[in-house]
Amino acid sequence: MSRLLLGVAGGIAAYKACSLLRLLTEAGHEVTVVPTASSLNFVGEATWAALSGRPVATDVWTNVHEVPHVRLGQNADLVLIAPATADLIARAAAGRADDLLTNVLLTARCPVLMAPAMHTEMWLHPATVANVATLRSRGVIVLNPADGRLTGADSGPGRLPEPEDIYQVALSVLAEAQIATTLQAQDLAGVRVLISAGGTREHLDPVRYLGNSSSGKMGTALARAAVQRGATVTLVAANLQAEIPAGVTVVTATSTADLALRMRELAQQADVIVMAAAPADYTPSSPSATKLKKDADHGLTINLTQTTDVLAGLVHDRIPGQTIVGFAAETAPTADQLIDLGRAKLARKGCDLLVLNDVSGGRVFGQNTNSIIIIGPDGVLGSVTGDKNVVAHHILNSAIAGQTS
Repeated sequence: MSRLLLGVAGGIAAYKACSLLRLLTEAGHEVTVVPTASSLNFVGEATWAALSGRPVATDVWTNVHEVPHVRLGQNADLVLIAPATADLIARAAAGRADDLLTNVLLTARCPVLMAPAMHTEMWLHPATVANVATLRSRGVIVLNPADGRLTGADSGPGRLPEPEDIYQVALSVLAEAQIATTLQAQDLAGVRVLISAGGTREHLDPVRYLGNSSSGKMGTALARAAVQRGATVTLVAANLQAEIPAGVTVVTATSTADLALRMRELAQQADVIVMAAAPADYTPSSPSATKLKKDADHGLTINLTQTTDVLAGLVHDRIPGQTIVGFAAETAPTADQLIDLGRAKLARKGCDLLVLNDVSGGRVFGQNTNSIIIIGPDGVLGSVTGDKNVVAHHILNSAIAGQTS
């Protein structure tokens, strides 16, 4: 269990912080809410107390003997501000200490994570741009806002990322200090990343299909990590059972042929390609245009043909300087045999890196955790086990190492 401080600034998106708080507390974290005075016009103190199960800290004058303006920041494992308004960002960048929350920001020695929310004009204003750059230069993690509906009829960049996205980033930062460093540095700024996720479906008839157990959680975790590290991310989504992160451009696909076409169309504009989707290897030779009917107790014979090898096609048509990462879900009785399978597939496909995992007994699919081995041309580069959002950063680190080597 970690000790978190949730700062809430005075914007209409403050109501979303209620859902974020519930996610954090249900995960077992101890959360103290520090709302600004203006934020209490949107969500009252009683709501924060009820959801956190803890007293709410609203000003520097309550419980003065405990020196809250210093103690709260010193005792936190993570300070998370959502929403972070243009005003709060400006005051933090200037080093102001005119309320409890800005005092906390000056005393905190743990990671500080801000999720901005404001109108597009405010987010793009040179003053806000400069303030965000200042905070990032000091080690503050400032997430990129989502692009979507704002207050009233306005729409554009400046929307608060969904609570689930903020929650997943917070958990990743708590899990590994290095992740905080990459988010602070925006080390993927200017990098174009193309990711596939999910499992394809090959239709037998208008109702039934051949598919697999891939949920798309690993691919969406990769997209979330990449976009929050500053990358421009396109996600080719094949029948996902996972939420799509904010800030990602989404293109849908159903079958392996669809996936191959979409990836081929987009690959020429990508610096890094990650083939995290699970394409079906076979497709019906002659799918029925009408629903197949039962024929008494007789079975059904289906002729299958191999589908397009999406990964091999991307490697064949790659542009200079492009890094391509493949995935391999394998079953093997021993770790050595699993690695042998991965090495053989890497050589056969010709990609730069292969992310290998053991799916024996149905493990990994649909789970929030993963256990992977990353293989390069010279052998095993490393292995990691953990939450898929954490694993995603390790995969991106290896991919970017290939870009800069």
